[in-house]
Amino acid sequence: MYRDEPNGTGVPLPFYAEQGGECALFEHAFRQRLPVLLKGPTGCGKTRFVEHMAARLARPLVTVSCHDDLTAADLVGRHLIGDGNTVWHDGPLARAVRQGALCYLDEVVEARKDTTVVLHPLADDRRQLPIERTGELLQAPPEFMLVVSYNPGYQNLLKNLKPSTRQRFVALTFDYPAPEVERRIVAAESGVDERLATRLVKLASALRRLTDQDLEETVSTRLLVVAARLVASGLPELAACRAAIVDALTDDADTAEALNEVVLAAFNTD
Repeated sequence: MYRDEPNGTGVPLPFYAEQGGECALFEHAFRQRLPVLLKGPTGCGKTRFVEHMAARLARPLVTVSCHDDLTAADLVGRHLIGDGNTVWHDGPLARAVRQGALCYLDEVVEARKDTTVVLHPLADDRRQLPIERTGELLQAPPEFMLVVSYNPGYQNLLKNLKPSTRQRFVALTFDYPAPEVERRIVAAESGVDERLATRLVKLASALRRLTDQDLEETVSTRLLVVAARLVASGLPELAACRAAIVDALTDDADTAEALNEVVLAAFNTD
C-alpha cells in the first residue's frame, strides 16, 4: 500500500510505520555513504522499510534474494554468448553501482561466503567493485548504497556473517512492532476495521508467547496482513486465520491443532 508523502519526485511512498528512529538513522548512513545491515525475524517489515527508504531518498532499488546457489558471477555479471559474440552482462550488483541505486541483498547469510566476499571493497571506504573478468574497477557514486538483511533466528555455525563482513556495516535491529503500531499496519495494509486488526494483533501476541510448540518461526506481521486481506475479501475470520497463519506456520497435525485452539480462543471472546 502507498501513501502520498513528499519525496521530491511526486511519487508516493510505500506505507511504513516507523518504530524507533530507524528512518533517520538510515538517512544519516546514506548521507555518510555507509552500508546498512538489517537484522530481524521473518515478516517484521525489513523489506518494506528498504522500499520505503528508497522511495523517500528518490533512489532506484535493486533487490536480490540470496540463496545457497548464488555465485559471485550472479551478483557481479558474466560473459554470455549471443549471435556468435561473447558479450558482458552486468549482474544486479554492478547495475546498482552504475545507476547509483540502493542495492538490497535479502537474507545475505543464505549466499555462499565466497560470494559475500565481493561485497567487502564496496562496504568500506573504497566503495569499489572490481570486475575481474573484464578488468574494470567500478567506483560507486555518492548515491549508491549497499543494504543487506538476515534473520538471526536462523543463525548457526554454517550460516552466519563473518566478522570481517558484518563489521563493515551500520546495524539496525528490527522486531515485530509494538501492538499499537502493528494494529495500524494491519488496518492500513488490508483495509479492515480497527476491531479485526485488534483481534489479529492479540492473536499474534498469544501465538508468540507459545514456547511448547516446535515452530521454526512464529506468526509475523506479514501473515497478519494476509489473514486480514482474506477477511476483507469476504472469507470468514477463522478460515482466513487457519489458511494464512496456522497452515503457513506448520505441517504437523498436532501442532496445527494446538494453534487452531489459540485461534478459536482469540475469536470467541465476544
